[in-house]
Amino acid sequence: MKKPKIVIVGSSNTDMVIKVPRIPIPGETIIGKNFMMIPGGKGANQAVAAARAGADVTFITCVADDAFGRQAIENYRKEGINTSYIKVVKGEHSGIALIAVANDGENSIAVAPGANNLLLPEDIEQFEDAFSEAQLILAQLEIPIQTVLSVAEIASAKNIPFVLNPAPAMPVPVDLLKKVTLITPNESEAGILTAQENLTGNNIQKMAGSLREMGAKTVLVTLGEKGVYLKNEKHQGMLVGYPAKAVDTTAAGDIFNGTLVLALADGKEIKEAIDFAQRAAAISVTRIGAQPSAPTRQEIDCFI
Repeated sequence: MKKPKIVIVGSSNTDMVIKVPRIPIPGETIIGKNFMMIPGGKGANQAVAAARAGADVTFITCVADDAFGRQAIENYRKEGINTSYIKVVKGEHSGIALIAVANDGENSIAVAPGANNLLLPEDIEQFEDAFSEAQLILAQLEIPIQTVLSVAEIASAKNIPFVLNPAPAMPVPVDLLKKVTLITPNESEAGILTAQENLTGNNIQKMAGSLREMGAKTVLVTLGEKGVYLKNEKHQGMLVGYPAKAVDTTAAGDIFNGTLVLALADGKEIKEAIDFAQRAAAISVTRIGAQPSAPTRQEIDCFI
């Protein structure tokens, strides 16, 4: 079968992970164990998730000409990802994330973007031919916002559905939201996007409605194992998630997004695609690490 073609534009990091008993409070030092160096970055995690689930993925990112960058590109090639449009720069470091993972699966993350900040709008224009056969385009906010806007403009011009995972949370231009086919914030991100950070619980519906009014055609507010709140012209309401014994929640959102776009590009209806992605995310939290936690298509299909 022909694989769905997806272009993912975003960050590439190397995650330096320490297992700790709990997340330390400010000023506190905690003794951890099991240090690991794992490939990560929201864009890269989503690209790997989509590729393992069966997509033909082209990944557009920027890395430095250092050991981390070279290893990242090699890893993407091993996953079958098209690396022809990866920008490599000198005089900068590749993206690095320092991650503490607690025994209950919660995490604390600090990121030094490095080369990710050098993926610029002119690079997207130069790489425009990468989008020519794409069935769907996905981006996040770990690269410059003007670069994301350039991606959205190309998607709009070519009439390709554009999915925005607005993470890490920050206000975004209304011009960008108007070009979004589908947006996937978590609860806190939805609050920041709509300037309603103090709204929770029953106000999920209000935040989703605000994002629709701001231009996004379909809104998915992800709520972890509780599920996903869906709002568009045809659907409105909660879709229940899958409980799982979490050991590391680091990339659950990325796994959700990567497998969601694969499912949509593969022709699944929106609720079916969300269910597919929720199963993938539930599997991922039972495993340590970002990209290593991404399940295969067979694992997702067999998950109950």
